[in-house]
Amino acid sequence: MKIGAVFPQTEIGSDPGGIRDYAQAVEALGFNHLLAFDHVVGADPDRPGGWDRPYDKNSMFHEPMVLFGYLASLTKRIGLVSNVIILPQRQTVLVAKQAAEIDVLSGGRLRLGVGIGWNQVEYQSLNQEFSDRGRRVVEQISVLRALWTKEVVNFKGRWHNIELAGINPLPVQRPIPIWIGGGAAAVLRRIARHADGWFPQFPLDENARPIMDQLQTYIRDAGREPSDVGIEARLEFSRMNWEEMAEAIETWRDLGATHIGINTMRADLKTPEDHIKVLTQFRELTSQYT
Repeated sequence: MKIGAVFPQTEIGSDPGGIRDYAQAVEALGFNHLLAFDHVVGADPDRPGGWDRPYDKNSMFHEPMVLFGYLASLTKRIGLVSNVIILPQRQTVLVAKQAAEIDVLSGGRLRLGVGIGWNQVEYQSLNQEFSDRGRRVVEQISVLRALWTKEVVNFKGRWHNIELAGINPLPVQRPIPIWIGGGAAAVLRRIARHADGWFPQFPLDENARPIMDQLQTYIRDAGREPSDVGIEARLEFSRMNWEEMAEAIETWRDLGATHIGINTMRADLKTPEDHIKVLTQFRELTSQYT
């Protein structure tokens, strides 16, 4: 399995030097990739009706595309992964351009994870429709791949109209891998038909194997092989001890995971150095799998 770390968005702070040192330390530890979450704006928790969702205006989020451009120049090997860009709240052609630029500047190290999100406040703020986001994302994926692989694109869809236009430069990877996050049945079908990989988010209970079996069925129904679709699990350090983490890694490997990452946020770690100490232990734990 390939081992990744989640960039501690809400806890790392805004010092560019601290971000640089963290990313370079993660790379030096031998991690395969660094993942970043995506939120553009945060809701005011004092808004009418209140707010009880995970993030609000007090939650710091570095913008992944800009962050990856910065990290591309500061690292040499580590992969840069969005987990996930909320694609339907963004302009597709602009995402294609930004992703291609990151891929060029990093020498082909981008993996674009996308999802449809849950935050209506963000959709409203970005002037995008929330209700049709699941349908739109499929067309968006087609647009992205066309723009990444063709110098000139003609595309006429329900939400996109590109007439004899293209981006320059094209990415190193043609196309850039697209992974999808989520877990509903409709999402599994979307992954089976359109994605290069999946970021699952479900507990390791008696339902885990049936979910994985269902995905494999959908993949075969789509005329593909299960090996065509990568699987990246995520472990939450704040909820697990090291013994539980070791057991979870074995379970995910048995379920067919190709990648696994650790999220060190919400574990009362005070500094970037504290996050790195945990990641050092995690690399020791996972050394046998790489």
